Amino acid sequence: DESDRLYFEELSVERVLDIYEFEDPTGVVVSVGGQIPNNLADPLSQCGANILGTDSKDIERAEDRRQFSDMCDTLGIMQPPWSALTSKDEAIEFANEVEFPVLVRPSFVLSGAAMRVAADESQLRNFLDLAAEVGNDKPVVVSKFIVNAKEIEFDAVANKGQILNYAIGEHLENAGVHSGDATVILPAQKLYVGTIRQVKRYASQIAKALRITGPFNIQFMAKGNDVQVIECNLRASRTFPFVSKTLNHNFISLATNAMCGLDAKPYKISLLDLDYVCVKAPIFSFTRLRGADPTLGVEMASTGEVACFGEHVHEAFLQSLLSTTFKLPNKNKTILLSIASDIFRHEFSSSVLALSKLGYKLYGTPGTAKYYEDTLKIDITTVSKPEDEHEDDPGSALNVIKNGTIDLVINVSEGSTRKEEVTAGYILRRAVVDFGVSLVTDLKCAILLT
Repeated sequence: DESDRLYFEELSVERVLDIYEFEDPTGVVVSVGGQIPNNLADPLSQCGANILGTDSKDIERAEDRRQFSDMCDTLGIMQPPWSALTSKDEAIEFANEVEFPVLVRPSFVLSGAAMRVAADESQLRNFLDLAAEVGNDKPVVVSKFIVNAKEIEFDAVANKGQILNYAIGEHLENAGVHSGDATVILPAQKLYVGTIRQVKRYASQIAKALRITGPFNIQFMAKGNDVQVIECNLRASRTFPFVSKTLNHNFISLATNAMCGLDAKPYKISLLDLDYVCVKAPIFSFTRLRGADPTLGVEMASTGEVACFGEHVHEAFLQSLLSTTFKLPNKNKTILLSIASDIFRHEFSSSVLALSKLGYKLYGTPGTAKYYEDTLKIDITTVSKPEDEHEDDPGSALNVIKNGTIDLVINVSEGSTRKEEVTAGYILRRAVVDFGVSLVTDLKCAILLT
């Protein structure tokens, strides 16, 4: 469990080569340190280092969007339409072709840095300026953003292109929330059998084509029964330890044996024999980060995570939420709802009825309150939004949060504002965090919580 020597040095080609020459090892493992070692695989192998596990050329084929995309096309694997563009006009033309919303990202980035979802042309122009500042030498990738799709995590260990063991976890939130910020459920609870079959088929084709040896992670997106590949990382993902603990088999030791060319026998895993569910929930430090917007998006914001077991998904989800800083609304039994569009409001209707039946006193911002009063005929107290209120207005959303009336705020935004914009939603969310009130910003999480 311990290394013989541990070096505290920057992860750069020069430093790694210094250590490599000094230690004279059998080889280098680049698949357990996140994105940076993965990027070092090619320069290291060109300098004569022996890369253990998947060949550096194959790592590049997975990392380079175009090569990976061509490989998927050859294999007949679906992926969202995308294009690497160097000018604004090209990007706008492409976005109009595939229709908004689109996802903008510089290529070769860590945990979704500078990634944005653009809902229209003016947003796209703004985001392209931001992305261009990030990666001058690399083009910007614009891809079609698929709304209301489910995201699926596939973690596995392969040996010479054959998958030894795998685990399929599902994100509770819809695709568009960074996998580091997502709530992951394992074993997956709500995937069609057809979807799981397709995921397995795609994954084994990719593993074979990239001749993978060692740990890897593929992110898929499913809408109905259509499965598409988002990306493939030839390294242990952040869900690897979570998968190992849930399935009670050490995936990384299996991967190590495979990479070192030792005997790697797959574990016998039967999901039907698991009489529990495990849920991984993210932990955020928004209280410590002044001015950060406490909302989920394609760029990672969480600073940690916690996983909990439960007899069923509801128990595991509640346990994991309570292990973060989340408190159930038991003090005053009050919940404030602020939900952006009628589509979301409609989807949340049955949950609102349930909360009302559970005896919670409901508050709502004007649009939300009116919608539920009209459609559900329930009692809901209207509070004014931050932009319409007066300082001394006792019935304003900010005041009921500040004076401790509210226990829980469910705030679902449109999700397409620019990071720099200060919206009423942002002021509300920020107040919630600053006054230590529990906050849920994702509709799917709110429904499961209810």
